[in-house]
Amino acid sequence: MNFVMEMKAKAMSAPRKLVLPEGTEKTIIRAARAILDERIASSVTLLGKTAEIQEAAKTEGVDLSGINIVSPEADSNLSKYAEVYYELRKNKGITPDQARIDIADTLRWGAMMVHQGDADAMVAGAKNTTGDVLRAGLAIIGTTPGLKTASSCFVMTGLESQYGVDGAMIFSDCAVVPNPTAEQLADIAQSAALSCREFLNTEPVAALLSFSTKGSAKHDDVLKVQTAAGILKEKKTDFLFDGELQADSALVPSVLEKKAPGSPVQGKVNVLVFPNLDAGNIGYKLVQRLGKAQAYGPFLQGFAKPISDLSRGASVDDIVITCAVTLARVK
Repeated sequence: MNFVMEMKAKAMSAPRKLVLPEGTEKTIIRAARAILDERIASSVTLLGKTAEIQEAAKTEGVDLSGINIVSPEADSNLSKYAEVYYELRKNKGITPDQARIDIADTLRWGAMMVHQGDADAMVAGAKNTTGDVLRAGLAIIGTTPGLKTASSCFVMTGLESQYGVDGAMIFSDCAVVPNPTAEQLADIAQSAALSCREFLNTEPVAALLSFSTKGSAKHDDVLKVQTAAGILKEKKTDFLFDGELQADSALVPSVLEKKAPGSPVQGKVNVLVFPNLDAGNIGYKLVQRLGKAQAYGPFLQGFAKPISDLSRGASVDDIVITCAVTLARVK
């Protein structure tokens, strides 16, 4: 599958409004121009001081025509956004005056635009840390109803065709939650299942990975994965899953038949849920480098509305792709 082309086509089929909070970053400005010119978004808003954005665009030779520029501290929505933010955070001890100060931060402002429907999606991280992006999203947008955990996934493509969906799979979580609890692991599995539907356009079949298959080893880490699988069963989730499974059991039907005969996921797995960030991060990089697969992401998941994080070394093409993927997720 050509994941990038499919996501761009999906975003272009129903263009939506995009906000980019790091509007003074040169790569963001160049990406904004490309996104608008390619009609990946119906509108693009850059946040930051107008003069600084204009100066950066001039330096890069970028025409800002058609691109919206918003300086939060001078915008007409400041009072409204501050009031909404105060209502969201007053139980955390924030005052109305502090809410007005805090909401002028471009990350929070971008998240509020999405929360209020003034934008459909937000992408940031070219300048800010992942933690900063996550905090803004969690404080204002929040998580998907029924979930408490924000996480991430990679879309892995270029694998041998017998794996996943013609060689495409979802790997999760590989970038956000270092050592999830059983409850968080169950949330990650649910979010990854939704990502599978959105990105691979197929019904998810998830394997909760471990160094044990169905009790072949005894350890607290194994128990955590078993407990997560139990939570998913109690929730009566709308996707197939099994766990705990070793990687070879999840991927090779003959191995699974020996170790867990009758498993509902045999020969169907397209989502791998890793027990912790060590395993997830190492796993996707090994597959990418040794297996010569393409790794797209990490894409944030579990949020009530689409937001995405960028690497601070992201190229213009990286930013355009991430924005297209994020906009493709808008319902």
